[in-house]
Amino acid sequence: MEAAFGIILFVVVAGAAIIGLVTFAGSRRMYDEIGKGELSLRDGSDRPARETSGTAAIAAEQEDEIRQMLTARNARRERRGEPPVDIEAELTELLRPVVAPGIEGEIRDMVMARNARRERRGQPPLDVEAEVARQIAELG
Repeated sequence: MEAAFGIILFVVVAGAAIIGLVTFAGSRRMYDEIGKGELSLRDGSDRPARETSGTAAIAAEQEDEIRQMLTARNARRERRGEPPVDIEAELTELLRPVVAPGIEGEIRDMVMARNARRERRGQPPLDVEAEVARQIAELG
């Protein structure tokens, strides 16, 4: 029995090593497949039927959805007997870009530095306030 123990131990260890090597060799493909199954949300099939392209289309869709939300809120207010709010004023307020307090000053400094470079090259300077407003709108 003792002589068979060594052989059995060797066979079990060798078999486990072979199974381990096969598993290790096949695991790379398995790891590449993580997140790509039928239930995955990142395989491209979760996109809407009609996708909007461009920032103008996205902004128009966002404005439309906010307008719908405000209209529904006004309908609830009217049902409760409260006066409705001005939808266009609320929409303008909600779509106004929000800028952190120090950002506007940093943008203004950047525009002034750009103007100095433009003047050294002989180009006309930019309108500082208009350029600051444009870049803040770009951020929003």
